[in-house]
Amino acid sequence: QLQACGGGLIQAGGSLRLSCAASGRTFSSYSMGWFRQAPGKEREFVARISRNGGSTAYADSVKGRFTISRDNAKNTVYLQMNSLKPEDTAIYYCAADYGVVFVTTPSEYEYWGQGTKVTVSS
Repeated sequence: QLQACGGGLIQAGGSLRLSCAASGRTFSSYSMGWFRQAPGKEREFVARISRNGGSTAYADSVKGRFTISRDNAKNTVYLQMNSLKPEDTAIYYCAADYGVVFVTTPSEYEYWGQGTKVTVSS
């Protein structure tokens, strides 16, 4: 089970850190990803981190502004979001993938959190 939190209302240019806590003892066996879905749009890939945190990948739209990280001792994955823009407004979801191949398609992820809403005002 994944529980995401940390969303909120923030002005453009500000920062937020999302957290996603996982239950169970196998968190370190999963690559983790963050996705987002804006109103009227499809869910899109934001970032991914490998099982041990040694490898990360980002969507071009967030590269250089967002940082994904994880703490396997706390069963938690984070998304630090800086220099936020109104177009970052969406519901953000964390997801877990048992595979090791880098994938960005939502259907490749086995488990999903409930989402946390981020609203960036201009």
